Amino acid sequence: MASLDSTPHAVPDLPGTPGATAKQIPPAAVARLTLYLRALNTLLAEGVERVSSESLAEASGVSSATLRKDLSHVGSYGTRGVGYEVQYLSRHIAAALGLTHDWKVAIVGAGNLGKALARYGGFESRGFDVVAIFDADQMVVGNEVGWLRVSDVADLETVLHRTGANMVVLALPAAVAQDVCDRVVAAGVRSVLSFAPVMLQVPEGVNLRKVDMATELQILAYHAQRAQAPEQTA
Repeated sequence: MASLDSTPHAVPDLPGTPGATAKQIPPAAVARLTLYLRALNTLLAEGVERVSSESLAEASGVSSATLRKDLSHVGSYGTRGVGYEVQYLSRHIAAALGLTHDWKVAIVGAGNLGKALARYGGFESRGFDVVAIFDADQMVVGNEVGWLRVSDVADLETVLHRTGANMVVLALPAAVAQDVCDRVVAAGVRSVLSFAPVMLQVPEGVNLRKVDMATELQILAYHAQRAQAPEQTA
């Protein structure tokens, strides 16, 4: 099963780097690059032109050494004593993450989670255009969610092709998630984000990420317990 959690990512040749070859970025570094990009975009909005590695690392919640190592995967754009040019670094990280492409997202499942995702305004500013939302409930099909009209999941393949969706979010019950995932993959989509509480199987060449909120809460509980332990034993 291909997964973005375990497979290093190839970085395409970046503008202005003739002769560069594709590099592999470790998954953990990919996750941190998204944090740096968010911090850089905040600085851009504030009119900041340059930032030191220490300041960018602090804004991203990592050490300076980690930040410099991560940025080495996309090339070295800092100048000692001067720092990083915010706009330039932001553009190159976005290119490395594939955010300069046209990403069209379809959401399968128009329950509370699916509707919340469809209405989230932050996707568009990050380069993701939500183009469709589906459901199997005929009482829901045809309803409006934001600016979208809920399509019948029976028409999944037709709508995916018509909208050009190249990413799909599954906000489905476990019992139907694998079947829908299979249909999505057969329709040609190679990037899937699943909120379904089940382990899905996809063929090689398909990137699958799973968001398991229960697992994340369990991890938080573990760390919270460790943080409280010294107080309890005092």
